[in-house]
Amino acid sequence: MKIATAAYPLDWLDSWAQYEDKLAHWVAAATAQDADLLVFPEYGAMELATLDGADVAGDLHRSVHSVCERMEAAATLHLKLAAEYGVHILGASAPVLGPHGRVVNRAEFYGPQGQRGHQDKQIMTRFERDLWRISPGGGLKVFDTALGKIGILICYDSEFPLLGRALAEADILLVPSCTETLAGYWRVRIGAMARALENQCVVAMASIVGENPWSPAVDLNTGMGGIFGPPDTGFPATGILAEGALDRPQWTYGEVELSQIASVRSDGQVLNRLHWTEQDGRGKTASIEPFSAKKP
Repeated sequence: MKIATAAYPLDWLDSWAQYEDKLAHWVAAATAQDADLLVFPEYGAMELATLDGADVAGDLHRSVHSVCERMEAAATLHLKLAAEYGVHILGASAPVLGPHGRVVNRAEFYGPQGQRGHQDKQIMTRFERDLWRISPGGGLKVFDTALGKIGILICYDSEFPLLGRALAEADILLVPSCTETLAGYWRVRIGAMARALENQCVVAMASIVGENPWSPAVDLNTGMGGIFGPPDTGFPATGILAEGALDRPQWTYGEVELSQIASVRSDGQVLNRLHWTEQDGRGKTASIEPFSAKKP
């Protein structure tokens, strides 16, 4: 299959039709390059708050709730495009109302035959929990699709190895991200590459790029698209299948063979995924032992 992962800029939108045209353009561009799986970034849906005007878009909590109210319409649009172009799409994540009326960060996943699923972010960053008041959502899932088994780790979640291990049955992990600084981008990228190493799978990372002075939530964004695998037999020695250009809006494309993933898992130079359980009993907290010169 071919994966397309986005470095996606947000726009000021004056009408819903403008959003429909933008999304259709991005999907059409990826499918023109024969992409089968399209990955949009974390919080890319925040541009929808501009449809309610500058006062709403410029207020953190009002913008969050504005986007919440538009996500069913966004889902209808994504389902239409997935069917029209015959592709799987991970839509840009958005704040949505989850269980008990709490707002969660959710990425919706769409298939070409009308399939629809979602993955909620598990662990909130300091900004999300302290200022946005975003809550953790439902548990992790592996989607069994025509393209293989696919899991999703939203941004910060990719930095936690036990979350990655919970998705060890996935052939492909999708990591939609939103990072303000270069350091933030590299934290998520290093996490994504580490998950590819541990699980001996392919990880596709998408980013928001560009400045949006109208928003206190996503005003500055740094990143690029990237597709990573284990640096082992059948994969690049660097583990980098494809990477875009920093802060340049574009799709980044990578070819993925499921047979290569199966092969490296069963007969790679190393077998990280298989040997994971050998940490049991070794991963406990180490004792602190005094280290000092002893008398002869």
